[in-house]
Amino acid sequence: MGSNPPIVEIKNLFKSYHRGSQILPVLQDITLDIAEGEFMALKGPSGSGKSTLLNLIAGIDKADSGVIKIGGVDITLLSETELAGWRSSNVGFIFQFYNLIPVLTAFENVELPLLLTDLPGKKRKEHAELALRVVNLTDRMDHYPAQLSGGQQQRVAIARAVVADPSILVADEPTGDLDRVSAEDILDLMERLVHELGKTIIMVTHDPRAAKKAHIIRHLDKGILNAHIETPL
Repeated sequence: MGSNPPIVEIKNLFKSYHRGSQILPVLQDITLDIAEGEFMALKGPSGSGKSTLLNLIAGIDKADSGVIKIGGVDITLLSETELAGWRSSNVGFIFQFYNLIPVLTAFENVELPLLLTDLPGKKRKEHAELALRVVNLTDRMDHYPAQLSGGQQQRVAIARAVVADPSILVADEPTGDLDRVSAEDILDLMERLVHELGKTIIMVTHDPRAAKKAHIIRHLDKGILNAHIETPL
């Protein structure tokens, strides 16, 4: 997998939070490359900085210093407005609790990111239907989230994440709220996105079964990235 060029290049990344007069270091001197088409799992104890690193890569948080290049663009140099535009076309988000909008159908939830683009209605419909076909949910597109199981809701969330054809997918505990069978289903789907659509996935997980599905596992502890790279068989 590593033969592909890196789509994510992180150099000397530092991040801290301020609590009153205290400075709490969260990430310290992180340097990391992620190849295009890679499925990488980030593991580590709670509070180790995994979600913070994910949020920095996704452009929803700002680093104190360092370089984060995604597809050659150093996103640390972008203004808030530029970053919002960059995110909408380059990053797909998959969360633990799906974050679907309850008053919208599965189709409308998936179509939502496309409303930020200049795609005409007919094209938006085609893209949303295709994304639902990829996750095998075309028969549920008119259902509301409350009418779907947890696994089906997460599949809708994944369809929403891929609908704008982003360069990277970030997944924060994507199987954390699912039973074992549904979790397997979601992980198999994520594998398919990598193998069949060439997606790059960066996944934070506590679940050893989820981590095993990744091509490589990296460990964070107390804000420091372990040099050891695990490659599950």
